[in-house]
Amino acid sequence: MLMRQRTTSGWLRTLLFVIPLLSILVSACVPPAGTAPAAAPAAAEATVAPAAEAAAPAAAADPMMTIFGEKLPDDALPYDEQIKYVGCSNTAATTAFEFQVTVYQRYCPGTDFADPLTELDVNFNVVPAAAESWEVSEDGLTWSFHIRPGQVWSDGTPLTANDWVATYQYLAQPDHAWDFAWFYNGVIKNWEEVIAGEMKPEELGVAAPDDLTFQITTQKPFPPMPGMMKFGWTLQAKALKEHGPLYNTNLETAVSSGPWILESFEPGKQIVLAANPTYKGYRPPRIKKIVGIYMDPATFFAAYQKGEIASVGYEALTPADLELVMSDPVMKENYFRTFGDFRTDYLLFDTFNPPFDNIHVRKAFAHAIDRESIVKNIYADIKGSPAYALLMPGFPSSSTKGELNEYQNYDCELAKKELAEGGFADPATFPKQEMWLRNESAALQAVFQAVGASIADCLGVQIEVSNKDYKVYMDALNAKPTGVALGAISYGMDYLDPSNMLGIFHTGGRHSWTNADFDKLIDEATPLTSDPAKRDQMFRDAEKILVDDVGGAFIVHRWQGTLHQPWLMGDCFRKPDNIGIAGDHWGNDSCESMHYIVKH
Repeated sequence: MLMRQRTTSGWLRTLLFVIPLLSILVSACVPPAGTAPAAAPAAAEATVAPAAEAAAPAAAADPMMTIFGEKLPDDALPYDEQIKYVGCSNTAATTAFEFQVTVYQRYCPGTDFADPLTELDVNFNVVPAAAESWEVSEDGLTWSFHIRPGQVWSDGTPLTANDWVATYQYLAQPDHAWDFAWFYNGVIKNWEEVIAGEMKPEELGVAAPDDLTFQITTQKPFPPMPGMMKFGWTLQAKALKEHGPLYNTNLETAVSSGPWILESFEPGKQIVLAANPTYKGYRPPRIKKIVGIYMDPATFFAAYQKGEIASVGYEALTPADLELVMSDPVMKENYFRTFGDFRTDYLLFDTFNPPFDNIHVRKAFAHAIDRESIVKNIYADIKGSPAYALLMPGFPSSSTKGELNEYQNYDCELAKKELAEGGFADPATFPKQEMWLRNESAALQAVFQAVGASIADCLGVQIEVSNKDYKVYMDALNAKPTGVALGAISYGMDYLDPSNMLGIFHTGGRHSWTNADFDKLIDEATPLTSDPAKRDQMFRDAEKILVDDVGGAFIVHRWQGTLHQPWLMGDCFRKPDNIGIAGDHWGNDSCESMHYIVKH
């Protein structure tokens, strides 16, 4: 017998946002009619995929009707003019579109040519996407996701649960060496054994008992599974078998069951996505095309000011840019700040080797970071708040009253004492360190340069900050033993549960740090469903261990946000969520489908 769970993981809702800090959040405002956009840049000539050509006849009958039969709002530009231009970095190393192929080297404009099984709504609730419902077996081990009927790939092939089975078996193949493989460690049955080559992909805990049911069997009860399936995108089993995982980088083999399909492909110059006329899913877009224009990220804000791109993200805005944004009435009303994915910047250490195998050395580094000054003078208050722990206030089980601040607060005298107790009374004897960055933008490089300078100035040690290629960094980080002795990195939630954020520090996970007491708490709390209060406290106790033992030195909780043009509309970000901030946050995939461009 099955315990029925329709649509939402209700128990997650009760954990979210019960904090006093919400009174200081910035409310999203609906901007007045803004300035008209500058003339959009002309699109480069490119080959058009056959499926995209089918859009023209449908739009011709009524200039305000999308190819999905939706009438655009009265203030919208005609459908043929619904073209959104976005800035793409010309410095990022990219190899594929899909999350299942690579997480950290995806092409811009980013998309997966399929819908996820679930997504997060404007209020961070887990809601149906490609799956219309789900349930878990009585033993808590087998989750069944029921695929919406009638969905198809753009080549006419039906979308079925077998696509997900083939995708997950591909993810676990040892020769894939997926850069997100750690994500399912300890979760999916036989995951680690398949990755290690000890079992065949067919023995992975995934199945399709029928065409519209995708099942995942877990190693132990795992309540956050529905939220985890925010990452449950799929490749097409047929194309994967016939053309390999990069089939979407070739116009002749590109296929999509999602809202977008590849129209032109000129990486490093321009990539165009067109609305997929065969799309049968839950989020048909109002925009006709998305055009990704490659440029230096340092010029994104200038391009925005010229009206050349529709939006610019917080990570590309310097403190000087934000000061200008906040001083301009139109731009200020069009900057929407959100929790995003509750992202935290921190330092990581190889605690298995000298000098960071010494707890006193790690404590010295943690106490030598002047977070308050860095946030105020380098990062900007609107983009972040000082972090003394991993979980951002507002995330389930997070510290909201500074309960953990004392373990990593800025105290230079204490930092020097800790370094001396670690065997380095003379700082000149401390080995010179290279702090690796993960292909960060100029704005974030400045933040981590300031972190390195704060530690060096306080302790009298030498630190060189080096911005590495994304793949170089991640390959070194994931290597066993790790190739990163000291690094700066950020992490945001993959699903809304403490087991996700804290789980990256579990032994054998992302980082070279281990603590048996921490592991025990995470292992016991994660599957617990009978006592939410006990589960919450166990995660809080685990984070205290993490902070005190300096598994990482935490720096900044990011307030994320996006500066949109006043002529880009969409209720999902123009109207506030239930706590008064913009709902256009990470995980809310359907938000983009609401975007449209107004008349000018």
